[in-house]
Amino acid sequence: MPYVVGNMGFVFTNGNLNEIRKIVLEKKVPAAAKAGTNAQNSVSIPAGSTGLDPGQTAFFQALNIATKIVKGAIEIVNEVVFLKQGDKVTSSHVALLDKLNIRPFSYGFKVTDVYENGNTYAASVLDMSQDDLLAGFFRGVRTLAAVSAATSFPTLATVPFFLGSAYRKLIAISLATDYTFEGSQKFKDYLADPSKFASAAPAASAAPAAGAAAKKEEEKPKEKSEESEADMGFGLFD
Repeated sequence: MPYVVGNMGFVFTNGNLNEIRKIVLEKKVPAAAKAGTNAQNSVSIPAGSTGLDPGQTAFFQALNIATKIVKGAIEIVNEVVFLKQGDKVTSSHVALLDKLNIRPFSYGFKVTDVYENGNTYAASVLDMSQDDLLAGFFRGVRTLAAVSAATSFPTLATVPFFLGSAYRKLIAISLATDYTFEGSQKFKDYLADPSKFASAAPAASAAPAAGAAAKKEEEKPKEKSEESEADMGFGLFD
């Protein structure tokens, strides 16, 4: 009930709220300017003939709009930004816009709030995409994880961190003592003889080199055999 104030209407729907809001906001009707109000949007008067007789140039002069007389009618020389959004509308503005038959503003609906499943929230929430919602959720998770880690209070966000930290401490204790378990054994083996782990890579890289040397050695006898086949036991002048 606190949201039902003034000229309030309700739209009941089972459809997509964003689509329904778009349809509602499109329903607008033109409205004339009213003195004393603020301009809803910028208003421009195009250049060209106004259809008004020369006796009404006073309106344009009062508003500093350059005009000229063409074929017995007032013509605006250049397009003019008549009102900027938020400007105060005066009686002179209203009179000139009425004479030019310009209805620069509009009336329509404004979607303010959404009621869904017993909850009420601002319609601006509908502007948020799924990516925005997920980003906000994960920001909250990171904040919760930071607070939980700083206070050593376990939560779903920090249990993996606490388990990993405890596991690292167990390995450190195992390395500093004679106690050994499956996870720390490979670290102890490495510290006991690092050469076992270092020799694996050179051995693998040496294998292709040996293969290349063998291949090169195989090619040399082949070249000699080709030369012997070319001689066939004859001299140059035989």
